[in-house]
Amino acid sequence: MIPTTVAGSLPKPDWLAEPEKLWAPWRLEGDELLEGQKKSALAWLRFQEEAGIDIVSDGEQFRKHFVHGFLEHIEGIDWQRITTMGIRNDRYDAQVPTVTQAVRRPLPVHVESAKFCRANTANRLKFTLPGPMTICDTIADAYYGDRPKMAMAFAELLNDEARELEAAGVDVIQFDEPAFNAFTKEAATWGVDCLNRAIDGLSCTTAVHICYGYGIQENIDWKKTLGNEWRQYEEFFPALNECNIQQVSLECAHSHVPLSLISLLPNKVVLVGAIDVASLEVETPEEVAATLRAALDFVDAERMVACTNCGLAPLPVAVAEGKLKALGAGAELLRQELGAG
Repeated sequence: MIPTTVAGSLPKPDWLAEPEKLWAPWRLEGDELLEGQKKSALAWLRFQEEAGIDIVSDGEQFRKHFVHGFLEHIEGIDWQRITTMGIRNDRYDAQVPTVTQAVRRPLPVHVESAKFCRANTANRLKFTLPGPMTICDTIADAYYGDRPKMAMAFAELLNDEARELEAAGVDVIQFDEPAFNAFTKEAATWGVDCLNRAIDGLSCTTAVHICYGYGIQENIDWKKTLGNEWRQYEEFFPALNECNIQQVSLECAHSHVPLSLISLLPNKVVLVGAIDVASLEVETPEEVAATLRAALDFVDAERMVACTNCGLAPLPVAVAEGKLKALGAGAELLRQELGAG
């Protein structure tokens, strides 16, 4: 009851990439880079196990960024044609590559790293992929001329990748869709349709992660404009509840999301974010348990997974480690309270 997991990324050590920075360049090359990525992923797998994280991941140690780590291996993208584009409905600008031809995936992207993780943990293994809508909000289009059409093309590629990840022994495949909160109306229509295409034919557990973004200043500033209640989830949760995805990961810790919105997901397992990724303060186990306990008013314990609000990549390693320990210990406190420890 109430297993634990991490939403996505974990910090990279300073010898592998510049710390506390998104899109940080690698500090190693060639074979040394691959061995370094394996070393870091293995260290995080062991740490998650010891911290009481039941469903572990590689913490995205094999990729610079959760979206571009996949896109770097996709044909049809011109990485020399850089476009300045507003991200998350113009929340901030980024320099992004441009789609100039029909996209295709010539080879598997993440399968070898998933196989490495599968061989090095007995825990359930989760692997994260960027969602189709978020890909389209993180790359410029000079070919399709229609965002839903481009998203569906990427959904087909993601489905091919997900099927191979499942064959490699991955237990949970999660699609990261922070763009859902920026484009709520679109999320309820073609965003959900693309998710259904991305998971077509999978028999492993499937999840979608939606949140208010990494704990970077642009996102922190945006949250200050949202008022005392953050009700973005309300607009697309009904459609999400009817889609084929099995789990929904959302932000609850120190947010202004009314927990009552969880009631709009009666058909889903809910990954309750109980760790604030926008703060350097490490939660206590009691604080984690309190967040999870509050969510129990709206979701049964049998449909709850304890999670982080978002990825921890921009945080110092020691802070991320402390937060993972708190997550594991807090979930265990609640299990004991419920007589399921």
